[in-house]
Amino acid sequence: MPHVVHADRVSRTFGTVTALDDVSLVVGAGEAVGVLGPNGAGKSTLLSLLAGLRRPSAGTVRVGGGDPRDPATRTRIGVTPQTTGLPQTLKVREVVDFVAGHHRDPLPRTELLKTFDLTGLAGRQCGALSGGQQRRVCVALAFVGRPDVVMLDEPTTGLDVTARMALWDAVRGFTARGGTLLLTSHHLEEVEALASRVVLVDHGRVVVEGSVAEVRARSTVRRVRWTGPDGPVETLEADADEAVRALVRSGVPFRDLEVGGATLEAAFLDLTGAGPTGAGDGRS
Repeated sequence: MPHVVHADRVSRTFGTVTALDDVSLVVGAGEAVGVLGPNGAGKSTLLSLLAGLRRPSAGTVRVGGGDPRDPATRTRIGVTPQTTGLPQTLKVREVVDFVAGHHRDPLPRTELLKTFDLTGLAGRQCGALSGGQQRRVCVALAFVGRPDVVMLDEPTTGLDVTARMALWDAVRGFTARGGTLLLTSHHLEEVEALASRVVLVDHGRVVVEGSVAEVRARSTVRRVRWTGPDGPVETLEADADEAVRALVRSGVPFRDLEVGGATLEAAFLDLTGAGPTGAGDGRS
């Protein structure tokens, strides 16, 4: 699988603060990679370097073999940053046309709007859209130029479930056609739904990397489920055997006992020190 995105021992500092510390990452053509980590871990900084929006303090970044800060390389990249601003007085179709005018072979406006379920909003001014609707427009704009690589930073913030599912379908279509995806998200089910590989960043460093199954396996947390007198119960346990023994000793009637592996969310909390086996306080 040819490398499309390559970060080699990249660091980024802001004054005395080290946001990224000696991070390396390789993403192949057609891969979908989720970048996870607590708030302030360096996820957005990493994407901004890969997208060419910032320059690394040390190390090198290449996308498609070129520097992402080079205009020719940037035409191959679609980006939706975590914070975006749309021209409030322009209509959605006018914004799409404006962005399309900067590309040699843009997607037809009607196709883009249909793909992201924005056809009904085409004639609306951006300033009249809800926050979730504006977010959908911003994500759609990342795909206008038929990019090879798309980087989405918290793409579904503010979206309801229906809009989120529609966006997932559009993104899946992109990767199914061979597009390369990097995304950050606080919706861990989103990463499970869209990404084949996970990179976990904490305190500016990559602490875990692998498939979703491999990241789950790195965690010692287990899900313990049963049905008690008041209905279904689910807990996350560092020692599932002891939890089951305690349940039996309690004398509480139960049935349908099940012990399973950690969800990606539970593994994330555990591996970043915020879960049942970690030293954190549960906040991220």
